Amino acid sequence: MTSEALFIYDEYEAGYHFNDEHPFNQMRLKLTVDLLRKLDALPDSCIFPPLPVAMEQLLAVHSTDYIQAVIELSREAPDPLWLNQAARYGLNTEDTPYFQQMHDITSMIVGGSVRAVDAVMSGQAQHALHLGGGLHHALRNKGAGFCVYNDASVAIEHAKNHYGVRVLYIDTDVHHGDGVQWSFYTEPDVCTVSIHETGKYLFPGTGAVNERGEGTAFGTTINIPIEPYTEDSSWLECLEEVLERVTAHFKPDLIVSQHGCDAHAYDPLSHVHCSMDIYRAMPRLIHQLARQYCGGRWVALGGGGYDIWRVVPRAWSLLWLEMCDHPLVACLNEPQQALELPPAWLAQWQPQSPVELPTTWLDSTDSLPAMPRRDEITLKNRHTKELALLYIP
Repeated sequence: MTSEALFIYDEYEAGYHFNDEHPFNQMRLKLTVDLLRKLDALPDSCIFPPLPVAMEQLLAVHSTDYIQAVIELSREAPDPLWLNQAARYGLNTEDTPYFQQMHDITSMIVGGSVRAVDAVMSGQAQHALHLGGGLHHALRNKGAGFCVYNDASVAIEHAKNHYGVRVLYIDTDVHHGDGVQWSFYTEPDVCTVSIHETGKYLFPGTGAVNERGEGTAFGTTINIPIEPYTEDSSWLECLEEVLERVTAHFKPDLIVSQHGCDAHAYDPLSHVHCSMDIYRAMPRLIHQLARQYCGGRWVALGGGGYDIWRVVPRAWSLLWLEMCDHPLVACLNEPQQALELPPAWLAQWQPQSPVELPTTWLDSTDSLPAMPRRDEITLKNRHTKELALLYIP
């Protein structure tokens, strides 16, 4: 019997840890899982551990020499010859420094995303969520942007090669999904859609509307670079129209989505000014499109998100609640609802949090100040949206 949704998770994935000062803090996984458990929304029967990825699957996306560099720099005491080459592979930067057991841990994360694809494509589940995944910046022969291996690209390549499906990749991280885009820039059976803060001010500096794919894949790369200080209504307007038209035109067999939750106003690494409302509405939209065009086949991955206390647990929990059709979702969609987070979760984590935790699932209407230039930003984003859709009927 096909289950509604599987949750791919193992505490081992929290070992993806650069250093104690690094903003990529996998404590957010533990906080999210605990929030869902205290809500009684994550039974053990839904949880499946990631499995190690096969080397040939890694090699389908990453070069042999890069993988070897990752392996060698993962040792307790790397050989000086490899230390001298770390810069060549992007593994000695402040963003992406090498760490012990890097290869083993990141390979397991990649394996988790591949397992999510297998679960959905085999009919074991309609949907699968792997929050440890979504490392979308890693390139073929270089680590970047907190990402060592690109689990999203490996999972999509596996879906395409093993199951012969057309894949729509949706990236809602505030940073452009560059690694996945470049992996499939000439591949007509993979369509990538990324909504992100414009690269004019934010890493990785790519994702302009004129990046559209090459050769027979022209038109299968769609970017929506939105303005700094964009708010909910403009963000959702851009995403909804683009996704509805692109999905209808591309007609995918499988949707793979990346759910960085760093477009929230509280996030310290970006300038977009959205609230928790987009993290309620966006999974609902993707869910509807998966049902309409893909027979429900939907794999969702994690991603960025650097306010690990106030934003990530709520946003990722809302994603899972949507995927498994939890009754709370319908309540949250009712106007004027201010449903509270589980008191036991707040009691456990508030003493450890450096900030005051929100007590409700959604942000109160007066918690975020209105941005100046709202009309100007909305018009600019609307123009960008039209450019993004230029070649989509």
